[in-house]
Amino acid sequence: MDTFIDAAQTFFDHLAAVRWDALGIALALHLLRLTVRMFAWRNILRAAFPGQPVRRRTVFGAYVAGVGVNSILPARGGDLLKALLVKRRVPGSNFPTIAATLIVETLFDTVVGLAFLVWALQLGVLPGVDALDKLPSIDWSWPARHPQAFAIVTGIVAIIAVAVGIRLARHVRAFRQRVAQGFTIMRTPWRYLREVVLWQALSWVLRVLSILWFLEAFGLARRLHDAFLVQVVQSLSTLLPFTPGGAGTQQGFLVYVFRGHASTTSVLSFSVGMNIALTALNVAVGFAAIALMLKTLRWRGILAHENRRHGGGT
Repeated sequence: MDTFIDAAQTFFDHLAAVRWDALGIALALHLLRLTVRMFAWRNILRAAFPGQPVRRRTVFGAYVAGVGVNSILPARGGDLLKALLVKRRVPGSNFPTIAATLIVETLFDTVVGLAFLVWALQLGVLPGVDALDKLPSIDWSWPARHPQAFAIVTGIVAIIAVAVGIRLARHVRAFRQRVAQGFTIMRTPWRYLREVVLWQALSWVLRVLSILWFLEAFGLARRLHDAFLVQVVQSLSTLLPFTPGGAGTQQGFLVYVFRGHASTTSVLSFSVGMNIALTALNVAVGFAAIALMLKTLRWRGILAHENRRHGGGT
């Protein structure tokens, strides 16, 4: 992680220039955004498990715990923890249905993320495929240098995933029913729009506002255009979640996107500073939730026990 480490050194060298009041506002908006997203996921869970108590504190604790783990571990391992914590607190729940609710919870995000991406592509601010291997990134550097090998590996993974899906679809009818149960809220589009999309739309507003204040905190222009670009980069850097939060890749993309508009030093200080601040907050809140809900921080052992107990979650 040489790129990220060098960028972190740049951030600490310019620590005295940080506006701490703006940083505090940015973090407060981020925490508010997590709270808002809790309401959306809770409504999805309530539709999937009608008649069961789905408490706000349970869903909030599970959500921030997962976010905290995702901040320090790659491959979104925190999503497994979200499912575990909800399953332990919601009677009659099961892993396949909870996993399906997590998919529903990301559908609107996917649409908005694609809209941002199309906007950025039309502006021509993103690097082309031929430029990816020249960026100081870590997630995407190997695929860019070895496209054929990456295509083969991706194809093998896709074939395995399809084979597993077909096997489950043919032999585990109950599994399919439980997965479908997680999509219950989408069978009533108006309810989905009212109880999920509205909350998630608000979370996107808070996300952009948070980025604006992070730009202010690190001495960059607080412009909506720049906040949108940062959001596009954050989404792109986590497409292949091989590192926590896309560390390294995010810095490479931001330096490219802001070339000619801000110095490399300023961009790196902003990117790493925002990454460190968000990670610290996510981990602090997330692991506090884990400790309160599980009475231990050894969540991986509990997760492994639950998987063995329920035969892998079917």
